[in-house]
Amino acid sequence: MCVAMPGRVLSVKDGIARVDFDGNLIEARADLVQVKKGDRVLVHAGLIIQKLSATEAEEMESIFADLREIMGESDENR
Repeated sequence: MCVAMPGRVLSVKDGIARVDFDGNLIEARADLVQVKKGDRVLVHAGLIIQKLSATEAEEMESIFADLREIMGESDENR
């Protein structure tokens, strides 16, 4: 199973968005969802699949942080 992670759009140019996932920067296609700098998004397999509200993104980030804690993963090991 694959999980789409929430990230923040840093820039968009020619259908490619640069997305920040807590310091991990990736490029993702922005063909399905129109996004702009600052938008919170879900990315799966290099494609932005959904925009999120700030509340949705914060809730998901909290859940992922809880999971990392349960699994004993520190921020240094991510």
